[in-house]
Amino acid sequence: MTAYDIIMKKRRGEELSREEIDWFIKGCTEGDIPDYQTSALLMAICFSGMTADETTALTMAMTRSGDMYKPSEELGKKCVDKHSTGGVGDKITLIAAPICAACGVYVPKMSGRGLGHTGGTIDKLEAIPGFNTEMTREKFISIVKTAGFSVASQTGKLVPADKKLYALRNDTATVDSIPLICSSVMSKKLATGADGIVLDVKTGSGAFMKSVEDAAELARAMLDTARLAKRGCSVLITDMDKPLGREVGNGSEVREACEALKGNCTKDLYDVYMAVAVQMLRLGGAGDRGECERLAKDAVSSGRAFETFEKVTELQGGDPRALTDYSLMGTPRYVKDVLAPADGYISGICCEKAGLIALGLGAGRKTKADRVDPTAGISFEVTAGDRVKKGDVLGRLMSSSVSDMTEAERDFKDIFTFSEEPQPHRPAVLKVMED
Repeated sequence: MTAYDIIMKKRRGEELSREEIDWFIKGCTEGDIPDYQTSALLMAICFSGMTADETTALTMAMTRSGDMYKPSEELGKKCVDKHSTGGVGDKITLIAAPICAACGVYVPKMSGRGLGHTGGTIDKLEAIPGFNTEMTREKFISIVKTAGFSVASQTGKLVPADKKLYALRNDTATVDSIPLICSSVMSKKLATGADGIVLDVKTGSGAFMKSVEDAAELARAMLDTARLAKRGCSVLITDMDKPLGREVGNGSEVREACEALKGNCTKDLYDVYMAVAVQMLRLGGAGDRGECERLAKDAVSSGRAFETFEKVTELQGGDPRALTDYSLMGTPRYVKDVLAPADGYISGICCEKAGLIALGLGAGRKTKADRVDPTAGISFEVTAGDRVKKGDVLGRLMSSSVSDMTEAERDFKDIFTFSEEPQPHRPAVLKVMED
């Protein structure tokens, strides 16, 4: 067995065996196969595709390349997890995880930081003073046992094969291959060991999958992989043609998540967090869809979900007072209201550009070494479908590191499109796919 033979076989469009994939991934991870040959195989996969069996074999080989966890054995109870393919204003984990925990379903969550125009759950949580996401495995499990959920930073030993392959995919223009995206996402989810996985696949201008058709293809690949790996799975395809909710940032998104847990949020945010929570509860064995929706609504209306978030915040070293007194997360030094240039209905909001503006204000990082400003971001006063008059406030730009917002203000005005009549808009949850 040689790397050359495997590359040639896939280049011809033939199906690779599990043994061939295992051998190649092991060699790639351990440095025995040079990057140029790994890059050649990635390109062959990009052109020739992979069958469901091949994608599952690739996913499992990557999963086994590092640490693997079985939280249900440690906790003595079924566990669920969720993953989003990345969006702008996506604070769903901060809402859905406390809801599930309040309903008795464990959520041991390992998350990452933001890079580029999409935010990261760890960055958001670290806007809460003292909140610590780096902890021992023992403490992580102890917090889940006590409060029902915990969010921790991903360890360096989790799926090292994905770190290697992702860097090469980024350099070789093979990022958009469905089998490679699927194996990257699913290997991390399988390695963390949840019994049930809910995947939120974003589609639209602010998402990697621009069309609903591409999002559905990725969703089907991930469902097939989960089924072959014998894991429960649901996939939601959700809209990212405009930011989710009204806040884009870190501290401001924590604030919006807290308000949602208190029963106050926009319809699009409610629809997505409720759909995700229902699927998580269903996979956690809480009942059918109707019963899970009733449980989720009660967790919010009773205040139990918010109390759970407060408890986890305290257990992870954070100041729970910040979840009510938002000033404790800091206030931006510089604020700029952006006004509507004309009358009309808002027919669209370019989501990706909104994320890039927030990034420029300090809410995200362009490189892994960049520091994040927890007070930076955008607070939208309007959304698609609203009617505005010239001079109305469209949104508020916030930063503690950028004082001159002239360019950001100009760019922010450009993300809106206007029409004389209201335009139809698609729902926040476009499709739910269950195995």
